[in-house]
Formats: sequence, C-alpha cells, structure tokens
Amino acid sequence: MERPARRGSGQATEQTDAVSDVARPAALSGAARLAPLYGAQALATGATTVSTVLASLIMSGLGSEALAGLPSTLIQASAATSAGLFGALMLRRGRRPGLSLAFALGTVGSLVGFLGARAGLAPLFLAGAMLMGAAQGGYQQARYAAAESVPEARRGAALGALMLMSVLGSFVMTGFAHPIERLGAALGATPEVTGWLVGGALLGVAALLILSWQPLSGPAVAKRERLPLAAAFRIPGVKSTALAVATAQGLMVTLMSLTPLRAHHMGLDHASIAALISGHILGMFGFGWLTGPLIDRLGLRFGYVSGALLLAAAALTAPLTGQAWLAVSMFLLGLGWNLAFVAGSKALTRFPAAQGVTDALGYVAAGLGTLLGGAVIARAGFPALAITCAVLAALPLVSAWRARPARS
Repeated sequence: MERPARRGSGQATEQTDAVSDVARPAALSGAARLAPLYGAQALATGATTVSTVLASLIMSGLGSEALAGLPSTLIQASAATSAGLFGALMLRRGRRPGLSLAFALGTVGSLVGFLGARAGLAPLFLAGAMLMGAAQGGYQQARYAAAESVPEARRGAALGALMLMSVLGSFVMTGFAHPIERLGAALGATPEVTGWLVGGALLGVAALLILSWQPLSGPAVAKRERLPLAAAFRIPGVKSTALAVATAQGLMVTLMSLTPLRAHHMGLDHASIAALISGHILGMFGFGWLTGPLIDRLGLRFGYVSGALLLAAAALTAPLTGQAWLAVSMFLLGLGWNLAFVAGSKALTRFPAAQGVTDALGYVAAGLGTLLGGAVIARAGFPALAITCAVLAALPLVSAWRARPARS
C-alpha cells in the first residue's frame, strides 16, 4: 500500500508567503481571514458557470458540431500547462501573488472570448478559451490554500467549506439567466456569449478581493520548485491520488461540457439548460459541508469508492429519455466528483511540490475527454459516450485499494 513519503531530516518547514503576507491582524478569526479567499473562489465558480460550461453551444454556432468539445479541450490543455507553472510560482512567492495573477488572467481571457464570439471569430474565441484555461490552472489551487490553513484532521472540512461557498456564486449566476438574456439582447449577443462578459467582470472582482486576503500558512517544502512528472510520481502515495483526481476531473468535465449540447438537441431553452447546470453545481459544491467532514472521519477510501459509484450512476442515467433524467445525471455527476476530488485534494496536501503536476493530469484527462467525446457523439451518439464514461468511473476503486485504511 502507498503511504505518504517521510520527510528527511534535512527538510524544514518553510513559510512560502512574503513577510507582508504572513503578518496578520490578531483580532481576526481564522474564518474571517479565509473569507476573501472563499469569496474570490465563489466568484470564479460563478464565472465558470456563465461562460466555459456552455462553451460547446457557442462553438456549435461558430463551426461544426464535431468541434463542440474543442473549447473545453483547449481550456483543459491550457490549465494542464499552467497548473505546474502556477504551482511553482506559489511555492516560491506564496499563494496570494499566484492567485491574484490567475484571476487577472481569467479576466483578460473572458473579455477576449466574448469579443471573439460576438464577432463570429472562432480563432479569437478559442484564444480567449485558452487564456481562461490558463487562469483556471492557477485559481483552482485555492483549495490547497484553504486546506493548509487548518490541521490535517480538519482539511476535508476546510475543502468542503470552500465548495459550499463556491455553490453560492454559481447559483447567483444561474439565477440571473433572464437578466443575462436581456443584457445579451441589448448587446446583440446570445446569452451564452454574454456570459463570457459577465464572467470577466466576476473574475476582475475576485482579483481585487484576493489582494485583501492574509494567508494563514503556506506549503511546507524544502525546495520551492516544481517537480517533473516522473519525480512527482516517485513520491509514495502520489500515483494513486493522481489516478482518482484525474478520473474524477476528466469524467466530470467531459459530461458537464457535452450534456448541454444533448439538452439543446432535445429542445431545451437557455433557462432550462441553466437549471440543469444549477443541479450539477449543487452536486459539485452544495454538499461540501457534509462530504468534507465525512472524508475526515471515514478516510480517503470512503471518498474514492462512493465517488466512483456515483460517477458511474451519472453516466448510466445520462442517455435516458427526458429532462428529469438529465437533471438526475448532472446532480450525481457533481456529487460523485465532489467525493473523489475532495479525497484526492486532501491527500495532495501532503505533497505540495507534486500538486501542480498532479492537477495537470486532471486537466489533460478532461481535455482528452471533451475532444474525443465530441467526436464520439458525432459518430456513435451520446449513449456510446455515456457507457464509456461509466466504465472509466471504476478507476478510483484502484485508488481506494491503494489508500491507507486508517483515517487520512
């Protein structure tokens, strides 16, 4: 069984944030210090909800439906490239500078994507998607900053709280579906295109908000540098963790990105598709208050096994006829991802130098899934994609077998 690597005698805990980041007002509670981080992440989730989740519909209108998964593929590929770079930056300079840069980059990407989609220029829209992906590779690492702020036994709960805050941002945005439609009509753009403009505004506010955040702690590593993939995988415990994280991320993004296209083919309007996304986001983030503490109490195996079962159930219900089944599938997809991803993220807090490259694998899996998934739908139909995803959902069971049986 894989166990976390033991730190050598020469390894000393290092505080990676600058002195100005370490200085913290004593009067503020831990929760108050984390509030800007949680708020920025909620805004980022809202931005993703109103932009990149529905990118397949924009691409379908700009070109061939066989390329509907291309924007998401580019987003994931860019995130895979940037995750390791942002991870290295945060190890050297601290979480706050890295997260601020990521949110600012997302603002630029959203605006570029909006301008490209509105003008009907697919290459410019795809360039915006790539910038958005690069930003996500950075700001998704906010979960490690939250987990580092509490003792290891409570890190699942800290991750769950971050997810609970994220669902608020998503629900606010999906609740604004009709105002976004009206804004789009005033701008001469579809709601999906207008969502990119709104997403840019949200990420801009997040970039400003994170500047007021005072980090509680930083990752403890001896060398503030990014590990190559091979070196990261030689750390005991990383391979099984990466398998669960990559599988959960890949399956979730693939079905999340391509199910709206299926719903569009079924005749659902923008508000109905937004409701499906709301259910999915509820599953992803809304139960973090429960799943995080459960993983703290029951261990990583619980997260991996329950996540795998729910991901498989989501894939098997996705091809069933009717909007209700689509809603069930999207909710289960989010909850299954939550369980496997929180467990994997908690495990990764033991390996700060491997976080970036391990996250990158998840983005690679998601990028390949959306690219190949669009082609599979075009040639064999959505049910073939769903069945393939159901089979792949068994992979986190291997991670469960390799995980420590004790509380993790």
